Amino acid sequence: MTISKHNMSKKKPQIALVHDFLIKLGGAERVLQVLSDIYPEAPIYTLLYDEEKVGKVFPRDRIRFSSLQRLPQWLRRKQRYLLPSMPKAVEAMDFSSYDIVLSSSSAFAHGIITNTDTQHYCYCHSPMRYAWDWTHEYLEENAMGAIKKTAARLLLNKIRMWDQIAGDRPDHYIANSQTVQKRIKKYYKKESSVIYPPVDIKRFNPRRKKENFFLIVSTITPYKKIDLAIHLFNKIGKELIIIGDGPQRSYLQSIAAPNIHFLGFKSDKEIAEYYRNARAFIFPGEEDFGITPVEAMACATPVLAYGKGGVTETVLPGITGEFFTQPTIQSMEQGLARLLTNEKNYTMKNMTKRAQLFDTNRFIKEIRKKINI
Repeated sequence: MTISKHNMSKKKPQIALVHDFLIKLGGAERVLQVLSDIYPEAPIYTLLYDEEKVGKVFPRDRIRFSSLQRLPQWLRRKQRYLLPSMPKAVEAMDFSSYDIVLSSSSAFAHGIITNTDTQHYCYCHSPMRYAWDWTHEYLEENAMGAIKKTAARLLLNKIRMWDQIAGDRPDHYIANSQTVQKRIKKYYKKESSVIYPPVDIKRFNPRRKKENFFLIVSTITPYKKIDLAIHLFNKIGKELIIIGDGPQRSYLQSIAAPNIHFLGFKSDKEIAEYYRNARAFIFPGEEDFGITPVEAMACATPVLAYGKGGVTETVLPGITGEFFTQPTIQSMEQGLARLLTNEKNYTMKNMTKRAQLFDTNRFIKEIRKKINI
């Protein structure tokens, strides 16, 4: 019996998503959440999964674990001890039944192995920074002794060699910013297109009239450079509110003056209220993209940021905020002085218009155009 081509149904491509770790809800996980909404039938592969922390967004029945998930919970929570096992674990994942795999990677997910007929798109948040341009900072921040530091250097050297090989595996790279695009070119020798991460602009309600406090929304870790802001606000005595948690919180609280308030975790709804009421948003660290400055602009709140990394592609100095050029108290204080002098220039129209360029709908449209299925 001959079947007409017109009667044959076209096979629906089988798609899988891959993400490094599902153990917290951060900026990269927000990107994955939108990707999982675009491709609702795609399973999500990951090295480690914490249902308690991410299960409401990424339900367990959709997750495919690596072999590392079988380890005791106390060990799964000490990811740095598992670094030597992660390349092998990600390579062991089987994608032979998929036509398209989309990895969301800032560490190991791009290193999956696929068949020749499978198209692998990598949405790259950055090549793993502790193996490349932040190696020395990583070793210093972890305050290791001489023997441990030597062992860590050897391990990072092995991971760097693996990563250079793994960097050749994706068929297509999508960078989350021009900053990351340059790193992909430098470390992997690969071309990439840029699609900025999605920001849920619609959940913010801008406000013209501001209160007299400054705001940080961040995980509290050394590379975020929140200590720099604390030293500045200790000096100038203005009110600073810090929302978020992390391993450096206790230390930073111990050096903070009474005008600095740590609020810990807050819901998205509560954070939106702080955004819209803050006099300015403070962003002292370097990020690959930086979603929080865009969220602040969506609330018509100007941004003071360290002028390096992805924030240079979102914030417009003199229009939506200001940069400081050096990671020092003096440079930051000068930047804050410029911001306060120019406050009337940061109009609601300009700030919200700028934020709209990074809206979720734009991201969805660009991803669908790139992965044309």
